[in-house]
Amino acid sequence: MLKDQVILIIEDEESILDILSYSIRKEGFRVHTATTGKEGLRLFDAYGPDAVILDLMLPDYSGFDICKKLMNTSTVPIMMLTARDDIVDKVLGLELGADDYMTKPFDIREVIARIKALLRRRGNSSSIYLSINESIRIDPRSHTVFKGDETIAFKPKEYELLLLFAQNKNRVFSREEILDTVWDYDYEGDLRTVDVHVQRIRKKLDDLGRNSIIETVFGVGYKMRGDR
Repeated sequence: MLKDQVILIIEDEESILDILSYSIRKEGFRVHTATTGKEGLRLFDAYGPDAVILDLMLPDYSGFDICKKLMNTSTVPIMMLTARDDIVDKVLGLELGADDYMTKPFDIREVIARIKALLRRRGNSSSIYLSINESIRIDPRSHTVFKGDETIAFKPKEYELLLLFAQNKNRVFSREEILDTVWDYDYEGDLRTVDVHVQRIRKKLDDLGRNSIIETVFGVGYKMRGDR
C-alpha cells in the first residue's frame, strides 16, 4: 500500500517545503522535512524513507552531492526539485541516480502523481523469475537483479527499463516509446534520459568480451535479443 509510507523532503525554501509537506500528508503519507543537506542525511538514516524529494540548491551541500551519497547506500527513489531547468543539470542528476526531475514552479498535483508512480513501481510484485541469460536473472517479486550469485543494486527506473526489455525480448523500442512506458507521463526532458539509463544498466551487467545486455539499433532505439 502507498499509504503510511515515508517521504523525506529536503528543501530550504520554507514556502515550498510547507506546501509539499502539507499536500503529501493529506494523501496519507508520513513526511519528514529538512532544510539542509546535513539534516536530510541524518533523517534519511534515522527513518529509512520510501522516497526522497530533493532540492538541487541547498545551503550546505548541492543536491547532486546528496544524491550521490544516497545512491551509494540505497536504491530509494529520488525526485530532484529545482528552479534550474538546464538540460545539463537534468542529465547530471539522472546520471547520479535521480529517478525523476521537476523544475519550479510546479503543480503540486503532478509532484504527488509522480511520487505515487515511483512508489507503485517499486512495490509491484510477481513470483516468476525472468532469465536474461545463463548468469543474469530478475526476481520481480522483490525487484532484485542477480548476476550469478551476486545481487546487483538497481535504481527504480533502471530496474523498470531492464524489466521492460526482459519481458519483450527481440522487440525494438524507440526512445519515445521507452519514455512513454517507463516514465508513464508526458516527459518534457531530453531523449538522452533513456541513453543515460541504458548506459547505467550496461555498466552494471555487461561482461567484457561479450555483446551488450541491451543492444543499440542505430536510427531506431534499443532491444534485448531473445537468444541469450
